[in-house]
Amino acid sequence: MARNVAFELNEANHLISDHAMYIRPHGMTQPPTFARLMPASDSGHGYSDAFERGNFLAGNTLQFVKSFVRRPSAVGAIAPSSRQLALTMVDWFDWENARNIVEYGPGTGVFTRQVVTKLHPDARFFAIERDPDLAAIVRATLPDVTVVEDSVANVVEHCRSLEMERVDAIVCGLPWASFPDSLQRECLDAMMQVLRPGGQFATFAYWQGLLLPAGQRFRRRLSDYFAKVESSPTVWRNLPPAFVYRCTR
Repeated sequence: MARNVAFELNEANHLISDHAMYIRPHGMTQPPTFARLMPASDSGHGYSDAFERGNFLAGNTLQFVKSFVRRPSAVGAIAPSSRQLALTMVDWFDWENARNIVEYGPGTGVFTRQVVTKLHPDARFFAIERDPDLAAIVRATLPDVTVVEDSVANVVEHCRSLEMERVDAIVCGLPWASFPDSLQRECLDAMMQVLRPGGQFATFAYWQGLLLPAGQRFRRRLSDYFAKVESSPTVWRNLPPAFVYRCTR
């Protein structure tokens, strides 16, 4: 097992190095590796904890990296979001009253795992993931979650097929700063057809994404679609550091 983990981490490090132009933070002289990608230990057990994280990363995160290399504009990040970012995303929602919930772009399921712990017993929930390999990971690790392989631009038909007339909350992991203007608009227009008045929408952004025209355009556009738009504090324990847009229709 140790040799397999080491081999896959080494493969992932080569993938990251080859595509470092997408992800190297300002001021970093060397491309990031999985040693740098791993979050600090929460339990303080040092090497054993790092190896366990490495075992997880060597599986799900290696697939995430491969998906990024294949389609960087669709995946948008070189590594899955951190648990700290996931908590910042989901803690804001009104879980006591939310009954119909959709997740956009679950990736490897980092946000999904937090969502399922918050769901009301009467709530209904499904996720939309365009990448078949990432969708397979979510199905394997969270078999009770319905995952639809499609674009979120088709959310209306999927809500209709699942008899979910109005959505109370949408948790989103899509790379909006990578989307062209037409795709941003198409996805948001479709969302407005299912998200009820007063419904909640949360999506995260990387700070460097605000330097991109598409990132700036998306921030302005949120105010056109939502009555209230707020930003969370920065989540530093994420690669890269990120924050969450918290929007109420």
